[in-house]
Amino acid sequence: MSTFVLVPGFWLGAWAWDEVAAPLRAAGHAVYAVSLPGLAERTGEKGDFGLEDHIADLAGLLVREDLHDVVLVAHSGACAPVGGIADRMPERVRRVVYLDSGPMVDGSSVYDLWQPDYRAWADASVVDGRLPMPSWAAIAEHGASTEGLDEAMLARIGARTTPHPVGAYLDRLRLTGAGAALPQALVACSFPLAQVRAMIEAGHPWFAGLDGPNWELRELPTGHWPMFSRPADTATVLAELAAL
Repeated sequence: MSTFVLVPGFWLGAWAWDEVAAPLRAAGHAVYAVSLPGLAERTGEKGDFGLEDHIADLAGLLVREDLHDVVLVAHSGACAPVGGIADRMPERVRRVVYLDSGPMVDGSSVYDLWQPDYRAWADASVVDGRLPMPSWAAIAEHGASTEGLDEAMLARIGARTTPHPVGAYLDRLRLTGAGAALPQALVACSFPLAQVRAMIEAGHPWFAGLDGPNWELRELPTGHWPMFSRPADTATVLAELAAL
């Protein structure tokens, strides 16, 4: 059996993994779903939380719960803190899985990945050091697919989101390379796996090394939030990757 640490993307908390965690636990796996500092039930915590705070929080979980041989799962923007903790504590990690996400490079930030107009919207929307979630229409306009989610589901998810700490996406990730050789996987959901392979072959810097022997590439066709649109299938893919 495996130990999973599930880290959600922007504006979400541990609750986002409920329907993925349930079948994994039923199969006998240990599952730790994470709410990072300043988000979800931790939104009342005071502080200008940055990327290092989120990495430190994950480190605290691994140490506090004495977790080893962990399968780290990063959805979307969680690629930054997950990439950071894999680099800081590789000896505790079995595999890193990027769920409709991808690895960060040294010195980069999530902000770097955004289009200029989205950056401008974010810059103008921050309130007290936190970025509220934009409308679903605005998210879709900037390329994040909501496939598989009906209006009722979108409303339920939106009602539970919380503003994201600014530092978590502005801060630059510093990597030593210590986690680069770990077994890793990318699960493409809202973009075709063929597109990922084409970017790898083209030598795109964000996909450098994904053709290495320590990488597995999978496809789970759905929108950008597979934990909501295809939770059972998401759990199955994660279990399969953990077993490799």
